Amino acid sequence: MNPLFTAQILTLFPEMFPGPLGASLAGRGLEQEIWALKTLDIRDFSSDKHRSVDDTPAGGGPGMVMRADILGKAFDAAAASANPEWPVVYMSPRGRKFDQTEAKRWQQAGGVTILCGRFEGVDERVLEARNVEEISVGDFVLSGGEPAAIVMLDAVVRLLPGIMGTAETLMEESFESGLLEYPQYTRPQEWEGKEIPAVLTSGHHGKVAEWRRERAEEITRIRRPDLWSTYVRAKEKKV
Repeated sequence: MNPLFTAQILTLFPEMFPGPLGASLAGRGLEQEIWALKTLDIRDFSSDKHRSVDDTPAGGGPGMVMRADILGKAFDAAAASANPEWPVVYMSPRGRKFDQTEAKRWQQAGGVTILCGRFEGVDERVLEARNVEEISVGDFVLSGGEPAAIVMLDAVVRLLPGIMGTAETLMEESFESGLLEYPQYTRPQEWEGKEIPAVLTSGHHGKVAEWRRERAEEITRIRRPDLWSTYVRAKEKKV
């Protein structure tokens, strides 16, 4: 069986993978070959006996920078087994922020090649020469790109057919409709004096749907004004 999605990871720490991606739904999908994960150790493309991959930054400054010549070889090796349609990305705090739309793009492309940086960053020339996109998991700095890559791949893999239970499960999650998800409840009916909202046990599917939409809108408006503004504009265009 050919995997529906393949992730290629360029990293100094291949032992960090699959990590959490080897457990739960993603791990089961990996075992069933619904998706595939390949790691390339960047040090394998170094030519000196110390397998060094970095050097001091041009112009001075603290830390070290990953070398363009070594990364260029790593990217070329990854490209040899990749589909040209796959995104080639670098985990970077200065990149555009990863979101559900980006997750769908990777999934629909059938694969992705990810560079996980370390140190102070990578030589800019290799990003330009290999047309590498910079992607960020959020407005904070990690010690390396590996944790960010794991987070992003989890978001992508769960979109693959056969990973989640039903298509409806995916459609009702946060961000799919432009809104955060509505509150969820289950038994017992009463817990510590708090009741499940009566509408949810009324058996009236139309009222349940209306309640869920209203709660989703309310939560989004309060917690994520940026998403709310986008949602309102989209609704206005449809009118």
